Amino acid sequence: MCYNPAMGEYEAIIGMEVHAQLLTRSKMFCGCSAEAFGAEPNTNVCPVCLALPGALPVANRRAVEQTITVGLALNCEINETAVFSRKNYFYPDLPKGYQISMYDFPLCQHGWVDVEGPDGEAKRIRIRRVHLEEDTAKSFHMVEQTLVDFNRAGLPLIEIVTEPDIRSPEEARQYLVGLRTVLRYLGVSSADMEKGAMRCEANVSLRPAGSVEMGTKVEVKNLNSFRAVKQALTYELERQTQALGRKERVRQVTMGWDEVRGRTVEQRAKEESEDYRYFPEPDLPRLHVVPTWVEELRAELPEMPGVLQERLVSEYGLSPIDASVLVDDRNIADYFVKTADAAVERAIPPQIVANWVTGDLFRLLKAREGQVSDLKVTPAGLAELIALVERKKITARSGKAVLEEMAATGRPPGEIVEERGLSKISDEEVLDQIIDELIAAHPDEVATYQAGKETVLQWFMGQVMRATRGKADPQVVLSLLQEKLDP
Repeated sequence: MCYNPAMGEYEAIIGMEVHAQLLTRSKMFCGCSAEAFGAEPNTNVCPVCLALPGALPVANRRAVEQTITVGLALNCEINETAVFSRKNYFYPDLPKGYQISMYDFPLCQHGWVDVEGPDGEAKRIRIRRVHLEEDTAKSFHMVEQTLVDFNRAGLPLIEIVTEPDIRSPEEARQYLVGLRTVLRYLGVSSADMEKGAMRCEANVSLRPAGSVEMGTKVEVKNLNSFRAVKQALTYELERQTQALGRKERVRQVTMGWDEVRGRTVEQRAKEESEDYRYFPEPDLPRLHVVPTWVEELRAELPEMPGVLQERLVSEYGLSPIDASVLVDDRNIADYFVKTADAAVERAIPPQIVANWVTGDLFRLLKAREGQVSDLKVTPAGLAELIALVERKKITARSGKAVLEEMAATGRPPGEIVEERGLSKISDEEVLDQIIDELIAAHPDEVATYQAGKETVLQWFMGQVMRATRGKADPQVVLSLLQEKLDP
């Protein structure tokens, strides 16, 4: 199926709900370690997160701080009073039979983020609320049994809920990519969808084009990648389009995304908020957020991706595409800025630095499956290496080899170049002798070139580079070959 929002008589209405695990040392309401991923099952547990009788929760201050920080970054109003509530539902991985969450009185509400609209202009997605809650345990469904790991039970989660402002699967994907970048810039979540640290659900409906009334909402779950989000929403919108075309009623249900079959599958009837029987958590007091605390957190906010991207274009002269690639990862963006600043002192333009970072440095990171912080190449070291290549002290090919050794050893580029004898040969007397010997040894190739086969010139270039082990200055070699070979 292929849903095309530009065709047909219906308009897509999409709202997103995103859960992100916070990077705290302990769980939301107890002192157990929050390192759930990769730990031995059921080892990071205590009476509180196992919901044993008499155990009482205590709110994690750091999780509250991080939630407020996210709200500020998403342009939200920060409420002075927030209330934890019990959200009642019954699953094997919910030990209490309810989840401690927020509903009527969240920490943050009425925010917004911008994505790129279909016309290339900014499209604003409103944020309804950002609230704090606890995670459930994790079920592992076997052939004849289900196992439950309670390490994840009680981890602090933020839920970010949008208004139904998204109009296409691509807009939904862009929103999620941008949101993940913000969470990582803030350092509050790894937002790793593959590890379940960021999970999303979509509420999808169709309405007649031009109408203001909402259609019947369908929730789509099991969206564990940006690709899955776009595929699932495209499929579900097409399914609803075909159903409406047959004059069928779209039922309010929860659908799961079956990635293997590439389709949404009905799971159960959709719950309403009344079904959860929210009421204030009696074991936790109200949270009172002091305005001065909020302002302290606001002052600590880092430069946000959109602002940094604009600065890379305006101050560093980068292309918008390169700037967007660099700001996708805060560590990469910081590394580029430090390298570019060091390179400017050597009269190297920032765009040259961006080419190295998005090219050779990215290839190194991909090959090593690591982060830029894992490399032993300092920004000053990379700037020095780029300067050696740009000033033609070494060839571009030698520069790549030096970069690989720098990444492995952390040694400065000048030391590696000197030790390995990589300095470029630009001395015409030295190159003259090498070229003369090659011409004398290959009269047939000379005749072929002079008869009009220009590709032979590149063959001679290759022979010179081989004879000098790649150290010859290509421009000097080309000039000398043309001078000697052209009839």
